[in-house]
Amino acid sequence: MITLTEIAAKRVAELLVEDTSRMGLRLGVRGGGCSGFTYSLEFVEEVTDHDRELESRGIKLVVDPKSYLYLMGMELDYHDDLNDSGFKFNNPNARRTCGCGESFSV
Repeated sequence: MITLTEIAAKRVAELLVEDTSRMGLRLGVRGGGCSGFTYSLEFVEEVTDHDRELESRGIKLVVDPKSYLYLMGMELDYHDDLNDSGFKFNNPNARRTCGCGESFSV
């Protein structure tokens, strides 16, 4: 399962309202970054037959099968402070992360 914190779900819901063609949030993993893999987030306008569809706190989440293997058990959080704001991946599968938190290895 992949979950959103309450504050992350609220922020995604606010962003989804801005464009009615968006139906949810796609989470993914791509090769790259200083630790081997990087996270990706984008809004979904359509779902493919191969995608895995989940829901957390009323938000539709879409994940491709390969990314799901790396993201199982992950929690997506959101923080907003003076120095930094954005989504944060709390991934129990990550064995090592880079200093900026945007890439990881397993």
